[in-house]
Amino acid sequence: MSSESSPIAALVWTFGLMSLFAVGGANSAIPEMHRAAVDVHHWLTDKQFADVFAISQLSPGPNVLIVTLIGYSVAGVGGALAATLAMCGPTALLAYYVSRFLDRSRDARWPAIIQAALVPLSIGLMAASGLIVAQTSDQSWIAVLITIVAAALAFATRINPLWMLLAGGLLGFAGVV
Repeated sequence: MSSESSPIAALVWTFGLMSLFAVGGANSAIPEMHRAAVDVHHWLTDKQFADVFAISQLSPGPNVLIVTLIGYSVAGVGGALAATLAMCGPTALLAYYVSRFLDRSRDARWPAIIQAALVPLSIGLMAASGLIVAQTSDQSWIAVLITIVAAALAFATRINPLWMLLAGGLLGFAGVV
């Protein structure tokens, strides 16, 4: 996509292509979204990306909301709509046709093998997403420590993540982070 193309065309191209590689949902594409929005197109800074990510996670609704917020940052309401449709449209069509194909192949063994192989891929992409967000938002050793504690708590306990988000928000509001 050339630098002379419209911002909406760049959003559609970027997120349309990205949607086809977002195995496991929009959160698995966070590293690529960061690369595209911050490093390639310079639509957002690291801090803006971290803020957009935080807002998308705290807001009710699907994880794809981050795409809408990036689109809005780039080109207003039109950009939000274009980015969201580009991220959801190709994947929805692909999922529809793949599900029809798998439905006809339900007696075969290979669909279960493919689904099982996608599990570690999805987990790895989600871990990479967490790392990218931590790298862009942790600007002090206190923030790094809070991230490590929150990750350990999330891994080792059944504490609702909203409590950790609330605690992090309160620490930020208090000026600790």
